[in-house]
Amino acid sequence: MKKFDKERLLLAVAGPVIALVAAMVLTSVVLVASGKSPVEPYSLMFQQATYSDVQVLIINEAGMYYLAALAVAVGFRMNLFNIGVDGQYRLAAMVTAVVGAHMSLPAGLQIPLLIVVAMLTGAFWAGIAGVLKTTRGVSEVVSTIMLNAIATSVIAYLTLDDKFGVPVGNNNTTGVMHESGWFPGIDMGDSGEIYGFVVVAALAGVLYWLILNRTRFGFDLRATGASQSAAAASGVNAKRMMLTAMLVSGAVAGLAGMPILLGDVHTYSLSFPTGLGFTGIGIALLGRNSPVGIALASLLWAFLVKASQALDYEGYDKEIAVIMQGLIVIAVVVSYEGVRRWGLRRQQQRVGEELAAAARAAGDENNGNNDSVKEVAAR
Repeated sequence: MKKFDKERLLLAVAGPVIALVAAMVLTSVVLVASGKSPVEPYSLMFQQATYSDVQVLIINEAGMYYLAALAVAVGFRMNLFNIGVDGQYRLAAMVTAVVGAHMSLPAGLQIPLLIVVAMLTGAFWAGIAGVLKTTRGVSEVVSTIMLNAIATSVIAYLTLDDKFGVPVGNNNTTGVMHESGWFPGIDMGDSGEIYGFVVVAALAGVLYWLILNRTRFGFDLRATGASQSAAAASGVNAKRMMLTAMLVSGAVAGLAGMPILLGDVHTYSLSFPTGLGFTGIGIALLGRNSPVGIALASLLWAFLVKASQALDYEGYDKEIAVIMQGLIVIAVVVSYEGVRRWGLRRQQQRVGEELAAAARAAGDENNGNNDSVKEVAAR
């Protein structure tokens, strides 16, 4: 492997590794300050991860995190900060649940229909922010935050008893979806069932990489995110790319709730998971918008969530994992900036070395030419 390639690999790995180490050290400091062991919680969590049933829970959770983080990463690649993933996936899950409860088709048609409904709903909700950004210059950060709140109100309204709501005890649901829309899972025996939609999430990661790195659209997306003026000079419509990026981001966000909706609960209710969109931001940052990096970060996040639940039984607060997650996000931002500056200095140093080497080579050549001239003159 060339020296340059080794440095690129080092730069890619250094950021997340430094962030994880820093987060663990700072979490240990918090534990010591509270009079707790700084080592035992980690030992207990790693022990939990060896149990097959916990492993199934981690994989299922990671599948949802992965899709949410991919949605965020699409926006990041375009230099857009789509904070609205949370509202987009919740609204998409609710609409999909309503369609699944009121429409019954053969499984070969029902499941694709529900997936399309989820993607269209998420894209529509994200598209509102995209239109405001491209036509009125409204910051996507502000608009998507407001759309999250609006989505919550829309969901509450549509799940009323006289709309699409079906009361079940103290909870309002959208009714159980027809079985033809249930996504088959992977039976792991006594350990539980892995959501079959996890496979779809993995395929979405592959498709994300292919589109981003092997298509004209992916090149235009990255180019516009890097420099709108340079992209415009090459013939790329920056505003159209912004809108398209928001639509794609929203479509992927719409899938984030599908693993649990189609694979487990089969209805939307007040107990449906929330916060996936904000979790996806941290995971996308940690994974550096790379499909493989996001996958590893999703598994780490899911591990912290699921393995930490056993801490309550050992006298530790499970919120330790939440503290660690927050510290990871802070450490990621700091470490990536430090690594970026170090990489920039190394690049400048390398260019300087190459220029110096070229100058020396030119000087040696000139000296050789001068010697030849002197020899001819002497003859």
